[in-house]
Amino acid sequence: MSSYSSQLHEEQAAVSRAYHRLDALRDQARERLDAVRSAGSHGSPTQRTERDSFATMYEDRLAQLRAVEDRLVFGRLDDAQGERRYIGRIGLSSERHEPILTDWRAEAARPFYEATPSNHGDIVMRRHITLNFRDVVGIEDEVLDVHSTQVDQASSAGTLTGEGALLASLSSRRTGKMTDIVATIQSEQDRIIRAPLDRPVVVQGGPGTGKTAVALHRAAYLLYTHRRMLGNSGVLVVGPSMAFLHYIDQVLPSLGETGVVSRTIADLIPGVRGEALDAPRGAMLKGDRRMRSVIENAVASRERVPAKLPTARVNGIDVPMRRADIEQAQLDAHRTRQPHNKARETFVRNALNAMRSRYVEQLDYTPEQAELSDVLMQLRLNDDVRRTLNLAWLPMTGRWLIDQLFSKPRQLRRFAPWLRDDDAASLIRPQGSPLTRSDIPLLDEALELLGPDPKAMARKAALDAQRSRDEQFATDSLAQSGVGNGIVSSRMLLDEMNASDGEAVAQRAGSDREWTYGHIVVDEAQELTAMDWRMLLRRCPSRSFTIVGDVAQTAAMGGTRRWRDTMDPLFGAGRWDLDELTINYRNPQEVSAIASAFAHREGLYISTVNAVRAMPDSVARVSIADPSLLNETVMHQTLKLVSDFVGDDGTGRVAIIAPSDRIAVLRAAIYESLRQQLDLDRYAKLAAQHSWDEQVTICDTEMVKGLEYDAVVLVQPGEIEAAAPARIIAASDLYVAMTRPTQQLFIVRTREDEDQLPL
Repeated sequence: MSSYSSQLHEEQAAVSRAYHRLDALRDQARERLDAVRSAGSHGSPTQRTERDSFATMYEDRLAQLRAVEDRLVFGRLDDAQGERRYIGRIGLSSERHEPILTDWRAEAARPFYEATPSNHGDIVMRRHITLNFRDVVGIEDEVLDVHSTQVDQASSAGTLTGEGALLASLSSRRTGKMTDIVATIQSEQDRIIRAPLDRPVVVQGGPGTGKTAVALHRAAYLLYTHRRMLGNSGVLVVGPSMAFLHYIDQVLPSLGETGVVSRTIADLIPGVRGEALDAPRGAMLKGDRRMRSVIENAVASRERVPAKLPTARVNGIDVPMRRADIEQAQLDAHRTRQPHNKARETFVRNALNAMRSRYVEQLDYTPEQAELSDVLMQLRLNDDVRRTLNLAWLPMTGRWLIDQLFSKPRQLRRFAPWLRDDDAASLIRPQGSPLTRSDIPLLDEALELLGPDPKAMARKAALDAQRSRDEQFATDSLAQSGVGNGIVSSRMLLDEMNASDGEAVAQRAGSDREWTYGHIVVDEAQELTAMDWRMLLRRCPSRSFTIVGDVAQTAAMGGTRRWRDTMDPLFGAGRWDLDELTINYRNPQEVSAIASAFAHREGLYISTVNAVRAMPDSVARVSIADPSLLNETVMHQTLKLVSDFVGDDGTGRVAIIAPSDRIAVLRAAIYESLRQQLDLDRYAKLAAQHSWDEQVTICDTEMVKGLEYDAVVLVQPGEIEAAAPARIIAASDLYVAMTRPTQQLFIVRTREDEDQLPL
């Protein structure tokens, strides 16, 4: 047996031991879950709720243990004393509490990512272990201490190398799902991942530098390190699109974390989604920080003194409503500092009490409490009084307010005097129009000022009262049962009683607009407007953020071109940290070079980026003299790329990025061509794939943001530029498009398009 084979055999034994322990823990959790379930619904309420709590605990543990199956072990550290420490997705110990596997987030695993030959402490060698399912198929050693005997041993065994594990991961086919980088985290990435929780961290980096992966691994690290705090408050991940969230949704579970809320800005308010899109300038106007005052003005305008005040007839006595009483009641309501709809309760109560005082002033005797209560009830039921109180302090819902704002030109001009006439006119739409993505932060602002509508408040009050009774019952039951040993708490019992599916913190957080998270991760953050940021800050009072983006990729007119311009007003100068990733792991050097040269020429700021791979012929161009042949050329090239990169096993991704008005025609033509060229089963499989998981996708530049593909066909870049609202946005869009491929970029364009925009 060769020396290398001996090394494989030795590592296989260690890996098998880790998987054997993982299987044992799964069996243990499954047996305990089965035992709890087999008890059925018998016993006292306390016993049933206790069993439900244990069932939820074991289900969560099983989910975590199943999620770490792939590449459970990926590394080993050898120290100067000859001790070995295996690194993996989670920590594992034997039944005797002997360490088997060290969690990658633990402090003891830090040298696996950060040790260098010049700064390695007592670590002499770092080993990368490659698995295929549960089999060890490769090992690579990085000797950190050149004076160690490990140098000769690794050299003779044929395991001595440097970047093999990383390069192998870069060359693999895309799957439509982002894979974690836990086995190949680089030192500059690891420092960001392990940064303190209490300061906002901005991660600037060009395409392919691993920004998103770093942000997600940071979320997993923070959940591991600050479990007690973040376990109760949760972590929110905000992405640019649903396709992007589908793309990343397996990363955190594969790292052992399942309790994270993932949302876009458009669906951050529970039960509401902004489906439509505003024109770029309209989106910019709605994202302007002055829109905060517009919403405030719209709410304040519904608090006024009506011109005509009624006089109610009560028990034969005329009871007038006076202006001074209305003004005083409004002042009292404002002093409560409660949202509009909640403060309205104070206003109505004080206004009615003032009218009742007018009734008492006209009596020549002191009325009893029963008469006073009857007078108050008659006033409350009087139609004129009720109508006037509504006019003086109108109860509203947020959606109604936004709908009124953008369907009434006079109101918009009155509440937003800073808008130019043409801009105001561009925002007007028919009453009842669907909400847009840019409406959502405005709606959130309105909901913050208004609070829930009165009917919703009444329902919530009833639920809160029931929850309070349930909590007391759970506490009493736990005390009586004598099982309050720290394993099952009254809160766990209460959660089970109030949630039919044992909902976790993440589920409760995702369904509560007022939930405040312990940490928020924001991806493609350069696209967010000032109003978007207000919406996020509201959800994280601690200001604990991981913010990742690239100002060279900003496509939103109201987005960020300089981080300081956005971050200083949000967090304060000097109160946030900026880290820059400089190495491009995604694109071949040739692709990176053409994209970077274009970005520089267009005046975009790009991070200092060095691509790690050279791939000759990774950039190809076709210039078409006859424009009528454009679609045919794109089809021909797509078929070739599908043959080269798209596998029957679901791996491989090809994107055709084209001007928006060409997408429908190109998609029909390409899929018809695929139908003719592929066998029926393979075509049917491709055609049935969801848009967010297509192996062959035809889309515009907006849809590919944050994603990556094996190969990209960029069609008519000059047309894409011409259709953009501004040249700098066009430059960002094209920079995004050119930096999506991991293997090949193919540019197809007419001669006229070349003249319009040289590349």
